[in-house]
Amino acid sequence: MYAVVYHGPGKKAWEEAEAPSIRADGDAIVQVDTVTICGTDLHILGGDVPAVVDGRILGHEAVGTVVEVGPGVRNTKVGERVLVSCITACGVCPYCRQSRYGQCLGGGGWILGHKIDGTQAELLRVPFVDTSTYSAPPSVTDEQLLMLADIIPTGYEVGVLNGQVNPGDTVVVVGAGPIGLATILGARLLSPARIIALDLADTRLEAARRFGADEVINNGTEDALARVLELTDGLGAHVAVEAVGVPATFELATQLVRAGGHVANVGVHGSPVSLALQDLWIKDVTITTGLVDAYSTPTLLRLLENGRLGVTEMVTHRFPMSEFMAAYDVFSRPEETGALKVVLSRS
Repeated sequence: MYAVVYHGPGKKAWEEAEAPSIRADGDAIVQVDTVTICGTDLHILGGDVPAVVDGRILGHEAVGTVVEVGPGVRNTKVGERVLVSCITACGVCPYCRQSRYGQCLGGGGWILGHKIDGTQAELLRVPFVDTSTYSAPPSVTDEQLLMLADIIPTGYEVGVLNGQVNPGDTVVVVGAGPIGLATILGARLLSPARIIALDLADTRLEAARRFGADEVINNGTEDALARVLELTDGLGAHVAVEAVGVPATFELATQLVRAGGHVANVGVHGSPVSLALQDLWIKDVTITTGLVDAYSTPTLLRLLENGRLGVTEMVTHRFPMSEFMAAYDVFSRPEETGALKVVLSRS
């Protein structure tokens, strides 16, 4: 089979790789029908995730067809169309029993494209398939379903729910890339009074408006802090979501939040960040971090199936799998290409 294989920081190739096989009773082999690229994959290629070793197949999001199951699989059938979640769950460890699947101690968590071979391949081994995939509703397309593999649950859980967005709140999302847009979509479900999006690229700010932002600020040309204070009677945002993963945006988020507010960090950080605790300690500010657990996927899937969650516009570019390198190039240059999510399908 062919797959995207990592060969160290900045190096990857669409090349022949060994086809996966059943290794444990709860495994399944899935034919990958539709797959995407995540910003985390770019962080891996940037050297920010040293646990990813030379030879690893990248990717952690897919929709596919089950072609083989292990002897211990009970609920997943050969021929079934499934959503492969970015988070694998053993289902029985202490963290899984608390629905904190991202912290799974039984061999799961974020392992695909990280600790084991991932989804950017023609075939994929999925451990704990009964508790790590979701049956695809017939009315939902592969592209729609694919957005629930990672990006939408991440924005909703790590940004919106961790940030404790409430009806009537002002929410500031720092970064209007795919994860920021997913956070905007998720925030709208909880009826905030105002959503403000910040980014350096006007094209992404235009996308933020389409996804539901009420105000947009180019923090490369405008004084973002002054503008947010102006919009909030000098108080700042109830919730500030960091959705980029660089020190400057995290530090900005801590400046934009009001006393008693929440800073929800969603971005993947590869370098140390300064925390101005001398300013924040007296403001009763809560800061949360998190890896998505994907506990919200069933809820989001019901919303998607019933037309209450619009994700189709997230996809801006489509490729056959044989053009994975071109897809990476387009996805890595969003300021020039306008890329949000790229989708690759079997040709």
